[in-house]
Amino acid sequence: MLQLLAFLVEKFSLLSNFKLFESTWTDAEDKERPAQRAPPPPLKRGDLLEVPRSLFTHYGIYLGDNKVAHLIPDILPVFTNDRKQISCVITNKRLILGCMYRCASVRVDTLEDFAYGDNIVVNHMDKMMKKPALNNEHVAKRAEKLIGAIPYSLLWNNCEHFVTSCRYGCAASRQTEKFCECLKSIIRDQRSVIATGLLGTISIVCFGMAPLTTLPTILIPFTLWMAG
Repeated sequence: MLQLLAFLVEKFSLLSNFKLFESTWTDAEDKERPAQRAPPPPLKRGDLLEVPRSLFTHYGIYLGDNKVAHLIPDILPVFTNDRKQISCVITNKRLILGCMYRCASVRVDTLEDFAYGDNIVVNHMDKMMKKPALNNEHVAKRAEKLIGAIPYSLLWNNCEHFVTSCRYGCAASRQTEKFCECLKSIIRDQRSVIATGLLGTISIVCFGMAPLTTLPTILIPFTLWMAG
């Protein structure tokens, strides 16, 4: 029982401190270097921009003239074709509903609206990606061709996939990789089997024997045991 409690505390601590979609395109030098706030260099058309948020890092491609193309979930286009309404800055409610409905668009916003008050990092991925960056003008044109509605997946087709596809010719997301690594570590921990089995037993005691309680109690621990 003590081992199970330790496991639950450990995993809760891991998830509470884990920024689900935080980018980790960093190297050892960046981690050792103290954080410095310096004004970003002059932006060029085709630059890859990233802005740290509370739970993730948001990405976009600079198009020049203070404009940024970025992929962002939005539920509003499902209900209206009013371009003026859609072009307004996306609220958190629109974004969350867009994620749930898997609806997004590549849109163009001002640099200020894209940054939303946070600091902008420029072309930080260039030294991390195996493929060299494409010509800046080519990058911007690739981004402009994708403007409009686009299928969305939080893990498999997000804003990071969009910018890496435009700038390097291959879609990749370190944020997705980090989340999958965390999920894999939880699944492989055999204490997950004990935890899910115990929770399933509690649900049977509370709600009685039924397919909705009994089958998950058997199948989920068994699947985790096999996966580990």
